[in-house]
Formats: sequence, C-alpha cells, structure tokens
Amino acid sequence: MDTSSAARRRINAIHSHLVTSSRSSPLLCSNPTAGEFFLDNGYSVVLPEKLSTGKWNVYRSARSPFKLVSRFPDHPDIATLHDNFEHAVHDFRDYKYLGTRVRVDGTVGDYKWMTYGEVGTARTALGSGLVHHGITTGSSVGIYFINRPEWLIVDQACASYSYVSVPLYDTLGPDAVKFIVNHANVQAIFCVAETLNSLLSGLSEMPTVRLVVVVGGLNESLPSLPPSAGVKVVSYSVLLSQGRSNPQPFCPPKPDDVATLCYTSGTTGTPKGVVLTHANLIANVAGSSFSVKFFSSDIYISYLPLAHIYERANQILAVYFGVAVGFYQGDNMKLLDDLATLRPTIFSSVPRLYNRIYDGITNAVKTSGGLKERLFNAAYNAKKQALLNGKSASPIWDRLVFNKIKDRLGGRVRFMTSGASPLSPEVLEFLKICFGGRVSEGYGMTETSCVISGMDEGDNLTGHVGSPNPACEVKLVDVPEMNYTSADEPHPRGEICVRGPIIFRGYYKDEVQTREVIDEDGWLHTGDIGLWLPGGRLKIIDRKKNIFKLAQGEYIAPEKIENVYAKCRFVGQCFIYGDSFNSSLVAVVSVDPDVLKSWAASEGIKGDLRELCNNPRVKAAVLSDMDSVGREAQLRGFEFAKAVTLVLEPFTLENGLLTPTFKVKRPQAKEYFAEAITNMYKELAAS
Repeated sequence: MDTSSAARRRINAIHSHLVTSSRSSPLLCSNPTAGEFFLDNGYSVVLPEKLSTGKWNVYRSARSPFKLVSRFPDHPDIATLHDNFEHAVHDFRDYKYLGTRVRVDGTVGDYKWMTYGEVGTARTALGSGLVHHGITTGSSVGIYFINRPEWLIVDQACASYSYVSVPLYDTLGPDAVKFIVNHANVQAIFCVAETLNSLLSGLSEMPTVRLVVVVGGLNESLPSLPPSAGVKVVSYSVLLSQGRSNPQPFCPPKPDDVATLCYTSGTTGTPKGVVLTHANLIANVAGSSFSVKFFSSDIYISYLPLAHIYERANQILAVYFGVAVGFYQGDNMKLLDDLATLRPTIFSSVPRLYNRIYDGITNAVKTSGGLKERLFNAAYNAKKQALLNGKSASPIWDRLVFNKIKDRLGGRVRFMTSGASPLSPEVLEFLKICFGGRVSEGYGMTETSCVISGMDEGDNLTGHVGSPNPACEVKLVDVPEMNYTSADEPHPRGEICVRGPIIFRGYYKDEVQTREVIDEDGWLHTGDIGLWLPGGRLKIIDRKKNIFKLAQGEYIAPEKIENVYAKCRFVGQCFIYGDSFNSSLVAVVSVDPDVLKSWAASEGIKGDLRELCNNPRVKAAVLSDMDSVGREAQLRGFEFAKAVTLVLEPFTLENGLLTPTFKVKRPQAKEYFAEAITNMYKELAAS
C-alpha cells in the first residue's frame, strides 16, 4: 500500500471516530469511542503522524481536520488577489471602501470615501498606465509611502495586471530601500513628494528603475530627468489619465504566481525577501475567515504599516467581506482624533499600543481616587465575574463606567485583534472587560503569509495564541539541547513547525537560507518554542536561537549589539536583554575597573568602585559613551540599550555566566540579573 493511501486510511479512521455537534457551533465534539485519536475540548484535533520520537503530535484546527483550507468555503472560485477584488467590486460596488480625512480651511475635517466601484476603476486605469509605460508582466513595482488609499489601489493594480508588489520602507536602515530595489529588480516606484528627492539622488545606484510615480505631487513641479537617465518621472494623476486614454485588458495572475515580495529585517545584515504567492495569501485569509467574520457594515482603521504582513492580511480579509477602510492621518500622535472621527468597529493593533491604553486608563483610575476608583473596581469585578461565568454583565456598568472608555476608540469597536508579539493575559482581560467586544490574540509570521494560530471565539482562557489556522497544520519538534520534548509533563513542548498552503515559496534569490527553515517534508521551522495547553491551544514560551522580538515586532540579535558595545572604554563585558513585552533593550555591563577609577578621579567623583557603579552620574556617562559607539557602528534606533546596570563582578565560567567558548549563557544571565533587569524596566516606565 502506498503512503498516500495509508495516510487517507488514517484520516478516514479519525473521521469515523468523530461526530459533529448538533448545536450551531461549527466545532466538532469528541466521540467517547475515539480510542487513540482524540479531540480535546474542541479547538484542535491531533493527527496520527508518527514523528521520529514515535509520538503523534500534528495538530489541525477542529474546524477543518480532514482537509487543509486553501480557498474560501463560500467562494472556492476566488484563487488570487485579483479574483478577491473582482468579487468585492461586483458584490459591493456602491459600498464605501477607502476613506481619508479631507482638509477644509487648513483644518482636518471628516472622512471622504471612494466606493469599491470607484477603486476598481482607478485600479484599471493605474494598471493600464503601467502597461502604457512598458512595464512588462511579472515586473516588480515598489510602493514607497505609508498607509493611504493609493497604497491599496497600486496593490490591486499589481494583482490585476500580474505585477509583483514590493513594499519599500526605510525603518530597516538608510540603505534598505536601495538594497530592496536592486535585489527585487524593481522597475516602477510609487512614492510621495516628500521622498522624491532622496529617491532621485540614489537613482544612479538603482539601475533597474524606469518609472517613478509621485503621489500627491503636481506635475508642473516635478523634475524632468535627462533622457540618458532612462527614467521617467510622472505624477499619479497623469498616470491615471494616461491609463484611461489607453485602456488595457486585465492580465490575471495564476494562483501560483508571485503576488508580493515582503522584505523582513534579517537578523544578520541585509533584509530577506519573503516570496508570497496569490495562493499563499488567499489560503491564509480563507483559513482566518472561519473564525473571523466581518460585515460590509464594518469600518476598519488602517494605521499599522502596510509593509508588514499583519496589515496586508487584514486588508485582504476586509476586501473579501466588503469592509470600509479609513486611513489615519499618518501621525500616531493624532490617532485618537482619527478614531473619534472614524468610529471604527474593527481595531487591530500590537501589544505596545494596548499596553499604553491599559497604563493610561489604570493610572487615571488610581489618581481619581475615592468614589470614582471604587466605582471602577466594582464595575470591573462585576463584569469579570459575569465573563467567567459565561453571562452578560448588567448594562448599568457600561453606562456608568465603560462607555467613557469605549469612546477613546470611537465608541463602536466590537472586535479587537492583537499580533506581532505577546499580549499579557492581564491586558487582554482588561480590554475585554473595558471595551466589551471580542479580543483575539494571534501568532504568525511573514513566511506563513500571516496567521499560524488564533484564539477561538468563546475561549475565555488567556495566555496562549489559540488553535491552528484551518489552512495549516502545526507540530512541536523536540529540542533536546534546550530540554524541550514532546514527552514533557504536564504539556508537550518543542520547536513550532508549520506546514500547508500558507508556507512561503522561499527567500528571494537565497536558496541557502530557505533550506535552513523549510525541511525536506515541507515543514517550516519557526525558531519559536511552544507548548500545547489542554484543548489544543498553542502557547509560545521561548526562542530556539538567541534572537528575540521586541514588543513592536523588531527582531534583535543580541550578540551583534554586545560586540559593538565591547568597544566602549568602560565595558569589560556586556549582556544585552530584551523581550517581547518591552519595546526597549537594557544592558548589564561588567565594568573595566581601571578605566572607571581614572575617569571618576578626573571628574572629581569620589567613592569606591561599588559606590561608583551605583552613582547615577557614572551610569549616565557609561550609557552616553555606549550611545556614541552605537551611533558610530550605525545601530538602528531599537538596537540601542536605553538603561544600564553596572557590576564589578566579571562574567566567568565559575559563576556560570559563560560557556567554555566564552559566550554569554543567556538563560542563566537572565536569571542571575533578574532583579537588575526588573529595576531597569521600572526606571524606564517611570521616565
């Protein structure tokens, strides 16, 4: 018997041991005769795939255990981003789609909207304009500005005319845009007037670029480049009119065609281009649509960077459901004003912002004191108790307390999502209680086209990232060197590996790094360590390598930063720490005692070495010196340590802080300096 028929037989065996619930819930419930195949609490089902350890621990969503989802169940004909948008233009033609705030007499006013039909027309004109300028099918088109309607119109045009969209952004460092343009062979770039000059000044080093389109610029004020440059500069409005005068038929992509190259911050040096196909993106969003239901009456605010996969996936889902998308003004400081005007029903964010909301509200409650504080606590506890018991809290608490809090996000948010880094259970519970809607935390990465897992509706347990997306399967692979195995009690642990139609094609022009993360059986090794909680919920507990994520989603390679700071005159040894609950790095520095003594004497600072290490003036001087060394080495903003603890004791083999090859033992150092780390983050929070 061949392996595929054997696998089919095993799947059928599971099928016969499960019964579907007669209730309205789409989840499955277990049949007591299920024997060795089990379904635990209805979130995940364990498949019988034998691993080298002899354990069975491949999990799939209980919503689709027998077949990985690759298309929308209600619309299996939608196979590409072009199909998805055409479906929206057909079904939601006169519904609001893209909205921006208009300026009236210098002040920002209300939102002005384009319908799905109008955006469809603009998309056709734009794509036709690119064809008119000789941009050939399959070419890369760069998008170099923050969220605005034109971003999505360009992206839709790319999908309908078989171009590859390439988000360009400079937060990866000054040379990142140039690197990405050359690496992806970008032929046309859409930019705004503000970035035009810096783009033109580097054009000689970007030989593939043939067309630059300026959004928001007047055609008369655009520079005309000499013919020898081989580059045309046109305004967005001129390109639209050229496309309208020279209409071209769509050139629809195939599902396996590349839709986008998404560049992520490589932990060593240059960014990596993640190759995502139309089939990848549709599969991921189709899987998410099982548990996330939007409606054409919903309004979504777009402010998370469109260069990142989290926001891209949200936009594809919004199009599928015909959601209206309003854009922020482009200034995070004015986001609350945009929320008050737009009054969205869906709000996606990252823990850093949710933590700010939490801190702002809890501090306001504490300082209000007296009756107000007691009232808030009574309302909070009553609502929390009701949630735990699966009941609805009395509406009086919303009227008295929580409606004022809801108004901060416009008053209508019914669904909040969190991604990019872990949200603390305390904050997630707080958001549920204060805002009253559903709050869902998810886990994903660019290489999986976004969502790997997400919290299921009705699941009141926090501190995990839910069950697998129906479009993938997940297993935990033993990492014996870190003592994580599938035999661990009480929960199986290991490296999170993912397989299915959402897995990326590979890193662009980088076979070596692709092979490092995708094994011969098609499993993507994420580098994250997870464990399975009861009910088949996934919890992330560690990183396999010494690479970690900060709260804003940036990856940090600490050894690189430690090697930079080693050049600082005060630093004997350095330990850099950060985690995904904080947005900054902190440092523990074992000082060079001779340098510290002579510097203190020259500055007239008295005291023994221990006193000097605790002296705020000394700490500030060391941090300042580290900053200048960091600037010289061109560390990125988030790679700078924001606080420092000075210690006299060196890191040694004897005190357990160094390996035999003199590398810092990270878990041990974290434990050894736990109190210092906590104090530094407290100081940063206070300042």
